[in-house]
Amino acid sequence: MIKLLSKIQKNLVYAIPISMFCGLIFGYLFNAGPLKQFIIPVTFVMVYPMMVTLNVKTIFKGKDLKLQLVTQIINFIFVPLLVFFIGKIFLSGQDPKFGLWAVGLFLIGVLPTSGMTISWTGFAKGNKEAAIKMVVFGLVIGSLAAPIFTKVFMGATIEVNMLHMFKQIAIFVFVPLFVGLFTQYACIKKYGNTTWNQKIKPNFPPFSALGVVMIAFLAMSLKAKNIIANPGDIISILIPLAVFYIISYVLLTIVGRLFFSRKDAIAMVFGVVMRDLSIALAIAMTAFGKEGMTIALLISLAYIIQIQSAAWYVKFVDVIFGKTKIEPQKVSEPEKSEKSAALEFEKGTSIIIDVKKILFATDLSETARHAVKYACSIGNKYNAQVHAVHIVPDILDEYSSGTGIDLSGIIDKTKKSELNQDNIEKAKTAIHERMKITSQKVLEEIPHCPLSEERIIVQAGNPVDEIVKIAKNQNFDLIIMGTHGHGELEELMVGSTASGVILKSKVPVLVVRPS
Repeated sequence: MIKLLSKIQKNLVYAIPISMFCGLIFGYLFNAGPLKQFIIPVTFVMVYPMMVTLNVKTIFKGKDLKLQLVTQIINFIFVPLLVFFIGKIFLSGQDPKFGLWAVGLFLIGVLPTSGMTISWTGFAKGNKEAAIKMVVFGLVIGSLAAPIFTKVFMGATIEVNMLHMFKQIAIFVFVPLFVGLFTQYACIKKYGNTTWNQKIKPNFPPFSALGVVMIAFLAMSLKAKNIIANPGDIISILIPLAVFYIISYVLLTIVGRLFFSRKDAIAMVFGVVMRDLSIALAIAMTAFGKEGMTIALLISLAYIIQIQSAAWYVKFVDVIFGKTKIEPQKVSEPEKSEKSAALEFEKGTSIIIDVKKILFATDLSETARHAVKYACSIGNKYNAQVHAVHIVPDILDEYSSGTGIDLSGIIDKTKKSELNQDNIEKAKTAIHERMKITSQKVLEEIPHCPLSEERIIVQAGNPVDEIVKIAKNQNFDLIIMGTHGHGELEELMVGSTASGVILKSKVPVLVVRPS
């Protein structure tokens, strides 16, 4: 099930048009009226998974007030005015459907900004922390402002029941938000941050993608007969959407280049351009009665332009803002003390195996810091070399999952290699910095230092596959790594890196559990 949903998520740019086409055929051949009863549950399926993965803690980190302020001013002053006037220019026909499409365009303009903001910002090597804040602030402010803005700007076009609209936003934004944050809190408390981020959290976005595809199907099927009778409607909708995204990209790029650093500028661009189409669809389908189907049609088509335009922008981001520079990670004094304490070696360890070459696999987590004591103690006792290996995620796979489309056909192999190498170099910098901090402590306690800066392996790929391959190809005698399992249920879910290495490796594996 998850594999199928993940494929849909990675290929959303194709899945949405296919779903809309299927909806068009279904709605033309059959009576789609009974499908209306599925709008509310499908909308919840679409919105809730996005809320579960939202990281609100980052809003208290960093000093980027200017960036956040400028982004939200653009989001809630410039963009609403832009979509209002684009609607006036391109959607001013006599037929009531033009007015409804203008409302749909306006809803897109007052509901920033989607979870895709974070993924696309990261893929373009922008400021991801700032992007997360933009998502949180945009979600809250947009949800409160949308009914008011829609009433003020579009009240003459369509009857806007503000109270009803607030009610729908509460159902499809704030209820899923609170339930999602509670789900996140409960999972982290029970399984820990690493298990949550690596094994549980990735399972939610595919369900959101399923909701998007289903909503697109519903919106299209319910308006199928009208669309087939008037095929020019699709062109009428796509033109103003294209104008909106082109103007947004151009103006934001200029502002970013003039006033912000490369990373902040990229975050601002995606923090504005990646509109929250899922919430807009939810409101359109539930807050405007029968007319909501017509409004939802424009929002569904916006997915196609938004995802494709983001992919192309990333492709040329180095030309627009210049290539990013790798900066060494700074380590604070408290972190130095913590990292020094991580290499306190245990004395008198007795084991019966004889090893000369140890591979210590680390994900730089707390359990890895505990496991390194065993690696160094065993290495010192038997005069064995200890090599540290850290596997960074393949950047293309990571952001393909986050953005909801398969980027392998868009990003070429050279670009992928550059991005992976960037992450590898950053990881090497972090590990080398840790080694420098702890090396003096090691030399004080152990005459023979088995773990040194020269024995660090960092590369990109699947952690299980890469660790097993390195251990085999470089003739290691023992693999040492940590696990986050604390009980039977956790160990069943460890299906993670530790258990994967145990299953696949022919080299013995020592798994160290937290003390």
